[in-house]
Amino acid sequence: MAGRRTGAAGASAQGETPPAARLIDETVSSPGDWRGAVLARLRALIQQADPEVVEEVKWRKPSNPAGVPVWSHSGILCTGETYRDKVKLTFANGARLDDPSGLFNSGLDGAVRRAIDLGQGAWIDEVAFTALIRAAVELNLSRR
Repeated sequence: MAGRRTGAAGASAQGETPPAARLIDETVSSPGDWRGAVLARLRALIQQADPEVVEEVKWRKPSNPAGVPVWSHSGILCTGETYRDKVKLTFANGARLDDPSGLFNSGLDGAVRRAIDLGQGAWIDEVAFTALIRAAVELNLSRR
């Protein structure tokens, strides 16, 4: 997908898919089941909510060679991970975000982060999720 911004890896002048975006493509498709489809949908919503979002892959290690997909805009917005029984989106500054729709359902006792865990068949309010992404962007921009 041309046009996606990435961190240090960057896209070529010819508009090819940036390396970080390719790694995230692989992460999204690797489970080969509902988890990949859920992560792909959340990724699309993040990109729609913030067309200037930067996609990166961080924390690559032998136990997780694909690393962790990260979406940033003036700082980390959220990370996305797949587990055996869920997809987890962790918001770096989730404790500072209003969540009137109650999307956060994990990490609620944390002082900084909050997360959204989605199991198989779970549904997310896309309008509320988009608003949450935009609020995370605004928070990051206000902290500059």
